[in-house]
Formats: sequence, C-alpha cells, structure tokens
Amino acid sequence: MSADDSPNIGTPRSSRYAHSSSELSRVGGAIQQRTHDLEARYRELQTIMHITARVNEGLFLDDILDGVYQDFKMLIPYERIGFSLIEEKGTVVRARWAQAEYTPLLLDRGYAAKLEGSTLEQILLTGQPRIINDLEAYFAHKPNSASTRLILDEGIRSSLTCPLIANGEAVGFMFFSSRTPHTYADAHVEVFQQIAGQLSVMVEKGQLVAELSAQKLELEHKNDELSDLNKLKNSFLGIAAHDLRNPLSNILMATSLMTSPDFDLTEEDRRTMLREIDNQAQYMMNLLNDLLDVSHIESGSFTLLPVEIDLPSFLREVAIRHHRLAEAKNSAVQLDNLVPGRVFADPIRLAQVLDNLISNAVKYSPPGSTITVRTRAEKRMWRVEVQDQGPGLTIEDQGLLFKDFVRLSATPTNGEKSTGLGLAIARRVVEAQGGTIGVESEFGHGATFWFTVKNARRDRSR
Repeated sequence: MSADDSPNIGTPRSSRYAHSSSELSRVGGAIQQRTHDLEARYRELQTIMHITARVNEGLFLDDILDGVYQDFKMLIPYERIGFSLIEEKGTVVRARWAQAEYTPLLLDRGYAAKLEGSTLEQILLTGQPRIINDLEAYFAHKPNSASTRLILDEGIRSSLTCPLIANGEAVGFMFFSSRTPHTYADAHVEVFQQIAGQLSVMVEKGQLVAELSAQKLELEHKNDELSDLNKLKNSFLGIAAHDLRNPLSNILMATSLMTSPDFDLTEEDRRTMLREIDNQAQYMMNLLNDLLDVSHIESGSFTLLPVEIDLPSFLREVAIRHHRLAEAKNSAVQLDNLVPGRVFADPIRLAQVLDNLISNAVKYSPPGSTITVRTRAEKRMWRVEVQDQGPGLTIEDQGLLFKDFVRLSATPTNGEKSTGLGLAIARRVVEAQGGTIGVESEFGHGATFWFTVKNARRDRSR
C-alpha cells in the first residue's frame, strides 16, 4: 500500500480526533432525544391506560366525564371541556355536561341546536375531529353561530371538537377548548383517537344507566303514589264505615219502632221519626258522594267541562237557593259588590265549591247571622269571597283546613252534621281549574273563605 492510500497519512491527528468527537456527540444527542421521546411516549401510554381504566370503571355519565376532565390534562391542553349528546332520533345536539377552569359558563347544560345542516353534522360524516385555532376568524365567517358567540364570550379562542361513535352509531361530541389561539395540532387528535372508542362506548353505557336510574326513580315515585292511594282508600273505608254506622243505627232503630206492634206511636211521633230517617239518609248520601268525588279526583278520572259563565248571574242563583235554606236559622245570604264579569269554569263544580263554602258559613254562624258573598277582579282571575259571622278559626284550625276528614274545634250552631270532606274536595276542584283557595280569619271575629277562578277570554284584559 502506498503512502497515498493510507487514510491517516497527511491528516493531522487533532483533526481526526475532533471529527470523531463531533460524530459521537451527534449520535449521543440522537440517542438522548430518542430516549426522551420513548419516555414521553411511555408516559403518554401509561396515562391513556389509566384513563381507559377509569372510563371502564365508571358507571354514571357525570362520574366518567369528571374523571376525563382531570386525566386528559396530561395529554391535551384545555381550560374547558364540554360534552353534548345527540337526541331526538339524531336531530338535536344538546349540551349535557361542561367543566372549566373559570366561571361563568355561558354555554352550559341544556343548550340545544339542530344537527341537520350544522358543521357538527359534517364532523359526523367524516368521522374525524375538527381543529379551529382561530375562533374569532371562524365566527367572522359564521356570524349566525349562537354557540360560537357564547363560547367566544367565555374567552375561548381555539377548540378541538371530537365525535363520539359507539358501535357505528354517533352518540355525541366532546369539545376541548382553550383561551389561547393556535393551541391544537394533529398530535392532540391522535391522542384522543386512541381512547375515543372506549370513551364512546362508556358514554353510551353511562347514558343508558342514567336513563335506567331515571326510570327507576319514576317507578318508585309511582309506587309511592299507589301506596298513598291505598292508604287513602283504607282510611276512607275505615272512616266511612265508622261514619255510616251511627246513621244506619238510627235509621234501623226508627224503622224498628215504627214497625213494631209493641209501640203505639202517635202521628207526630211517626212524622218526627220519618224526618230523622230522612236526615240520616241525606247525611249518608252526602258522605258517599263526597267519598266518590275524592276517589275520582285522586284516581285521575275526575273530569272538568269548563265553559264561559256570567259570574254575577251565577252567584245570584246560588245565593237565592242558600238564602231559602238559611231562613230555617233566621239567617240570610246576601250579595255585595258583584263586579260584572265572566269566568271560565265547570258550572257544576263551581256550584259545588260555592255550595260547600256558603253552607259551611250558615252552619257555623249563629242564628240571625248574615252571610255575605262578594267578588273582586284580579289579574287574569276573579276572586270570590264568602264571609260569615261565626266564631272564627284558631291558628291550629287554619292549618288543618282543606285536609281530608278534618274535625275542627268549632261546632255547627244548630247540630248540623259534616262529612269532614267538603273543604278538601273544594280545594281539589279549585286547583284542578287553575285557581287557589284560602281563608282569612281572626278567632272570635268570623272568617272569610275565598277562592280564585280564571277570567273568561273576553275578560282577560283585567
């Protein structure tokens, strides 16, 4: 080999060492970078595995999403995550959950928009996440986007929108948002896609669990209602049996005396007994009618047939009928300040409420009293008042009013009977027609019972 063929001949030793050192530094740097990349990738995979495990362990949708919000911070930058479900047979996107590092959230749970024709629909068609790194510029091109306007008002400037597709069906979207422009890159899309499948399936499962939980609560509520109705039925049966026993006993005693050959009854005695039989039978009929009314209302078979009614004319008819009955106690039923107007109500049920209030006023007022019926126009309603001159109501009694089978401390002034259901039925009837009922009373100074009823359409300007 000649001198010219030797690689070392003619090359300074210092240059050869410098070249080798540079090469080694380059290789070492590459190895370090590769090691750093592998370590970062390893941490990323560990994080993804951790997220996947937490997602798979989750049962309820909110729990799953709360975990996702915390765990994804290690992989994707954001100050906000939103989640929406596709509802109404794929026609509507509705915000279901959101969490952020700031408040307030303007685009929050419940916000909904049509899917058809939206940019979200295009994301579903491609199946690929969408990056918008300049939301202000995006909004300038789509100024009618209400959701973009809200998110901009929150301070968001870039977003990553990811579709959630489970078993080939779109279930919703996840929105990663940042207050910094140009935050997102393809690398973030790749990270999300590694867990998108598991997350989509678990979101679908969480939604199903939520629906089953809601159905369970509804079923429990229905069972509670049925239990309450059963208790009410048993209560009615017990009280009805108790309250019917005495009048039946009185009727049987009277008929036994009237038909027995052992008793020589005068004609006056027979008439007295017949009146007692009639009174007791009428009480029993009232009790049975009241029980049937409550039963119909509670079972949902209670129906109303509302019509327009001239209120003053209607009240005059009711007052005349009760005035005749009040004359037996030397009392009177009078009308006062009847403002012209029309109401929208079921006339039979309206009469039932008035009959109860006026008859109670007569029943609990002393002989020689005046029962006053008046009206007052309110916004979209009429208020009807029945004022008596009875003993008034204690605070305790006022708390018991309008409940079933209530016996108050006050007693009828002429021995009249009460089923204890009249005011409870009146409350149900008034509320079923959109009104309210109440009482104003000071013990020792009488009481004014009142209820409201809707204006007829032609009176709605009041």
